[in-house]
Amino acid sequence: MDKPKQFFDVIISGGGLTGSLMALSLSQLTKVDGSLLSIAIVETQAYQKTTTTDAQALFDERVLALSHGSASYLNKIGAWQFIEKQACAITDIDISDRGHFAKTRLTAAEHGVNALGYVVDMAIIGKAHLQALTANNNRGQNIHWFSPDSIEHIAWHNELSAEFSEHKASASSQAQVKLKSGNVLSASLLLACDGVQSPCRELANIKVSADDYAQVALIANVSTSKAHQNKAFERFTNHGPIAMLPLNAIAANPNDSRCSLVWTMLPQDSEKMVALNDKDFAQALEEAFGRYLGQITHVGKRFSYPLVLLQAKQQVHHRMALIGNASHTIHPIAGQGFNLGLRDVQVMADIVSKALANNQDIGSFALLNAYQSNRAKDQQEIIQLTDSLVTLFANDLAPLVIGRNIGLHALNFISPLKNALVKKTMGY
Repeated sequence: MDKPKQFFDVIISGGGLTGSLMALSLSQLTKVDGSLLSIAIVETQAYQKTTTTDAQALFDERVLALSHGSASYLNKIGAWQFIEKQACAITDIDISDRGHFAKTRLTAAEHGVNALGYVVDMAIIGKAHLQALTANNNRGQNIHWFSPDSIEHIAWHNELSAEFSEHKASASSQAQVKLKSGNVLSASLLLACDGVQSPCRELANIKVSADDYAQVALIANVSTSKAHQNKAFERFTNHGPIAMLPLNAIAANPNDSRCSLVWTMLPQDSEKMVALNDKDFAQALEEAFGRYLGQITHVGKRFSYPLVLLQAKQQVHHRMALIGNASHTIHPIAGQGFNLGLRDVQVMADIVSKALANNQDIGSFALLNAYQSNRAKDQQEIIQLTDSLVTLFANDLAPLVIGRNIGLHALNFISPLKNALVKKTMGY
């Protein structure tokens, strides 16, 4: 027996970090009749799994650098209250080129803020999204999870399959999907928040460009003998850039100075580093990074992933938009990946809100085109920034080395340049 078809205002593919944030951003928006948007979230995993708070597991999990702008937005939509106490503020950023004279320091105090950004465990952010979303849903009952489940088919307006044949008349005003479970959903707007391998993007046959950096990011949480004092480091070395991001201490070791390490290197070097025992790895890291934070006293679980610049050829399709990693995946060198996706969410939510206020179709071509046009500049600026840093600091040609060190040194004295860099780092 066929399952009954269900109708929503918005379908969100993916209930992870970006999808739950997208749902939270839309969850309190109202239509002209005063009713809340009805939202369906389709997620392959049972979403409760993201609420783990096991302290030991958190030590080894990935972390995210949230810009000042991202934290402000999370506060606006009600998630920051669940994050704030567990977020480690970044008050200073030191940028240096190992073996050379130049260094630039960015400080929060110099720019009139308490923090340039924050470092938080990814699981904590995800849990905060779900806590805020649950609180909203308890009031409005407008969020519906289809989990674990996945989208297997999308009926586009020009090629309706049999299961949607009775809806041909409404096809142009709805996105219609069939789930693995057999459920059939339709909505005015479909938002693909389903990651790098986005099923929705593939079903829409949206092409991507993928540029392999021929690098990997080696990630681990480490402890150091000197306190980080809320300072983040971006250290360019012969083996690749090293980012050391400050972390809060865990309850089991309240006096421990913890940092999240992101070390970009060649794949063959990564294999060697991952294979080292903790003592030898700590020594190799100290030699590459320097003794800014003293000795490396503890090394958490290490893992690595290949670095690829991925860009979708288009951001939108019929009644569908790509959000976050479904649209773009960038190099972690400037810590801007999640922040860029968050601004995708922010812009989409703002556009939907304005459309609702004017009683407009939230899945119309005009709305989707406005989203695509709005996001193009920001995305390209961040991609160009990260690409430029990768190219500039991966090259040992003498003229480039001299030029980049002059540039780093000059940043300390040329306020407009420094302010522009800080503004971009803070997510504005």
